[in-house]
Amino acid sequence: MAAVPGRALHYVFKIGDRAKNAFFFQTILGMKVYRHEEFTEGCEAECNGPYDNRWSKTMIGYGPESTNFVFELTYNYGVKSYEIGNDFGGVTIHSKDILAKAAEHSYPVVKQDGRNILASPDGYKFYVVESAPTSDPVQEVEIHVKDLAASRKYWHELLKMNVLEENAKSVLLTYGSNQASLRLTLLTEALDRAKAYGRIAFEIPGAAQLPLFEAVKAAGGTILKPLIQLDTPGKATVSVIILADPNDHEICFVDKEGFTELSQPDATAGDQLAKYILKDPFQDKQ
Repeated sequence: MAAVPGRALHYVFKIGDRAKNAFFFQTILGMKVYRHEEFTEGCEAECNGPYDNRWSKTMIGYGPESTNFVFELTYNYGVKSYEIGNDFGGVTIHSKDILAKAAEHSYPVVKQDGRNILASPDGYKFYVVESAPTSDPVQEVEIHVKDLAASRKYWHELLKMNVLEENAKSVLLTYGSNQASLRLTLLTEALDRAKAYGRIAFEIPGAAQLPLFEAVKAAGGTILKPLIQLDTPGKATVSVIILADPNDHEICFVDKEGFTELSQPDATAGDQLAKYILKDPFQDKQ
């Protein structure tokens, strides 16, 4: 298969309290809400996990989805928490503002191995490098793997990601410059994805989806969902393929054409999120 012209889009976090997460991502990390969508039933591609209930997703980051890596905060109504495993490592962000904001609001920062670590309300780690970003502040997303060589082969040789750097403990990959990189880090203990497992998403041209699907199928790779169409009420339909790597990390490849239309920023998204938090019968009112 030829090179894959991909771009890293977002990572999916399951969250249990939208109000606390809105505060953390907006006030502490300084991100902005670009889209907020409500759904009455589960997603065909299990975007919200194995739940068939009302749910929402909030796209939040440092810039529009057309240029920046963002985070999809997936909320299942009535689910207040998820068991977190050790499959997710953390997010590396370059910023000169976050630590000051954390201090201002007495938000805990842990110093470990020379790194500043903030944990989201659900326990997802963010590594803050105190320097001005030269592009997207989100520089890396780290996931843990059991076999580094096998994982490198899958992501580099099969999914065609470029290797930026590597050592005995980790491999850093990307589809191109000026986008967030993916770091695979070797885990020395058994890998547990538990209930909070996430998903990383990439866009590729629609014409590249079927060749990618066929290549993964021929290699015996795990295909969670073949090429399917996903609808968002009132918005564009997208084509997606959902895969799983050798460690069962979920990977979504969405068609660039449909996603470009779907991901247009909504100036009212932040207000929509706030409105649904107030209306949520399961949300603790403070």
